[in-house]
Amino acid sequence: MCEMRRLPLIGEKAPSFKAETTQGPINFPDDYKGKWVIFFSHPADFTPVCTTEFMTFASMEKEFEALNCKLLGLSIDSTFSHIAWLRTIKEKIEYKGMKNVEVTFPVISDLTMEVARTYGMLQPGASNTQAVRAVFIIDPNSVIRAILYYPLSNGRNMEEIKRLLTAMQYSDEFGIATPANWQPGEEVIIPPPGSCGKARERVEQAGKDYRCLDWFLCLKKCPERK
Repeated sequence: MCEMRRLPLIGEKAPSFKAETTQGPINFPDDYKGKWVIFFSHPADFTPVCTTEFMTFASMEKEFEALNCKLLGLSIDSTFSHIAWLRTIKEKIEYKGMKNVEVTFPVISDLTMEVARTYGMLQPGASNTQAVRAVFIIDPNSVIRAILYYPLSNGRNMEEIKRLLTAMQYSDEFGIATPANWQPGEEVIIPPPGSCGKARERVEQAGKDYRCLDWFLCLKKCPERK
């Protein structure tokens, strides 16, 4: 029976571990301090949905690096299986115009399932032997900032993962929130005031630098990042 453990939560430090990967051993999260990390699991090597996901992540790796973010994958397979699968992707698979795709980010070998259990990637209702499609977004201080889960049957939207990462970076840098479906360059939300007086003042001063739909929902132009 699969051992159940408490799931790491948003706002907590990312659990530490040491592991072998396709790019050599890692000590997580120490090796990634000062960087954002997209840490994601996939059910198994040589599976169709995972193949499309890895090709998409690999094709976007430079976009994530431009956001000071590293990619880190995991499945309950051996390093040798990972290498064989990644070579097959590069040499044989063409998908949506992507071909000769080389996956250079590390993929963890987790044959003992220890890392997968620690991060709640094994869910018995889905499978006792395959990790579900979990995504942990971890900030430069090694704090878990977002957690996404997808079923075994459906691939992730990497553009959405990038969008969420970007939104969190804007929130951290400028002290703002982002509305539904926000994209970089669109209006952002000013955090609501904390008193009746501030609420009245917020509405009365609206116009030049920001606009208010009501006292609790005010928007301003998207700040420019340096």
